[in-house]
Parts: sequence; structure tokens; C-alpha cells
Amino acid sequence: MGPFLAAAIDTTMDMETMVSDFQQTISQITTSKVFSALITAALCLVVVKMLMKVLDRALSRSRLDAPLQTLLRTILKCALWSVAVITVLDRLGIEVTSLVAVLSVVGLAFSLALQNFLSNVAGGMQLLASHPFVVGDFVDAGGCSGTVEEIGMFYTKLATLDNKLVQLPNSTIVSANITNFSSQPTRRVELKVSASYDAPTEQVISLLGRMAADHALVLDDPEPIVHVDSYGDNAISYVMRVWCANADYWTVYHDLMDGFKPAFDRAGIGMTYPHVNVHMVDR
Repeated sequence: MGPFLAAAIDTTMDMETMVSDFQQTISQITTSKVFSALITAALCLVVVKMLMKVLDRALSRSRLDAPLQTLLRTILKCALWSVAVITVLDRLGIEVTSLVAVLSVVGLAFSLALQNFLSNVAGGMQLLASHPFVVGDFVDAGGCSGTVEEIGMFYTKLATLDNKLVQLPNSTIVSANITNFSSQPTRRVELKVSASYDAPTEQVISLLGRMAADHALVLDDPEPIVHVDSYGDNAISYVMRVWCANADYWTVYHDLMDGFKPAFDRAGIGMTYPHVNVHMVDR
């Protein structure tokens, strides 16, 4: 920042000189220069309109979201008119070098003051261009999980499972991992349950397999999988992996989880828990 601050100070110190030079330049403007500047302004107007029409046609054919198209159009339009104004001033014989230097320093000061703002805008442009998620997707982004309600240029709104509306800065989202749970048509449900060592593993695996096969929302392809997951101190842990439509994930999860205990009770399979046996010895 040192060179930029030094440039800003030097520019401020030369301001009086610039004003004096500007007044002198104004006094030297002739009728011919004004006529030339008017012709240049008319040509710039035509060129700007033509370029904006070309840009509008290109944007209409693109797959960019409307907010991003509007932002790009505004940026290009401002840039074209800035060039046009500088060109017209140059045709009038007005020295624009110092003016460009002042505008550069002012622009630098604004960019430093609005650093977070600009980073959010850049993040919004990246989200709208890359489409990692769309409105309605359930995502884990920026340390928060929820359904995408709105994707703005500065903030993205997520509705959490407990119905809280969270606004995340776009710069936070694009700088972290994004997990989209809704991008694929199907999703795997993984459940774990434990059973007593007294219950034969074949019986437990067969029971869990029938539970998966009997559920109407569980897909046949890929086929449900049931295996022993681990042997614990007090019980054997089993894992069930089934596939379902993305929208049915929580329904399948809770239905199967709620059905484990009743199904085990009907089959006479015990679901053990940690316990301690105490033996009393008479002496």
C-alpha cells in the first residue's frame, strides 16, 4: 500500500497545479475542437450502442443467470462510457492523464474500503456462473446446512431444517467446500443397528434384507446391501445400505430406523446395551 499512498499524496499536492492547467486548457478550446469533439461524441454513442446490442445478443444466448447478466452488462456499459468521455475530452484538447491518475487513486481507495463488498460480489458471480447449486437444493456450504432459498449477488439464503433463515456471504461459500445433496436423482441411505451375540448372524442379515425389500420407496437397483459391520464388546453391529429417490431420503431413513426394534422383537432378537454383571461372593 505504500506506493499507492505516496501516489495519492503526490496527486493531492499537485491538485492546484492541475486546476490551473485545466483553466488554461479551457481557455484554449476553439470552435473547431468543439466541433471535432461533437463528432467524436456522436461516433462514440453509435459505437457504444452497437457494442451493447452485440453483448445483449451474446448474453441472451448464454446460460448465465439474470443477475449475472445484468451485472456484466452494467460493468461493460460503464467501462465503454468512461472510455468515450475520456476520448471526447482528449478531442477538446483537455489533458486527461492527470484526471485518469486521480480516478485511479480514487478507485483504489474505494476498492480498499469496499474489499469485503467486492469479494462478496465476486463470489456471487462465481456461484451464478458455475452453478454448484440452484434454488431448492439442500446443501452444506459455509459451515451451514439447509435448503437454498435465494442466490444473490452478495448473500445466499439457506433455510435450515429447524426453519431458520441463514444469510451466508458469498465469499464464505466459495472459499469452502460445497456439498450438494440434491444434485443427483438418487441417494444412498446407510443405517447401523446392533444385535445380541446370541442371535445368528444369518437370521439378522435375512431380517434386515426383508425390511429393505418390503419398503415401497427402496430401489431394487442398486440392490440393498446388509453386512456385519463390527464385533463390539456387547453386541454385533450390522450395516444396511439402500438406495432411494433423493426426495425420499428422510422418509426411508426414519421408516427403517423406526422399524428395527419392532421387527427384532417379533423375531425374538435381542438388542443389547452395555451392562455390568456383579457377582456376590460370601466369605
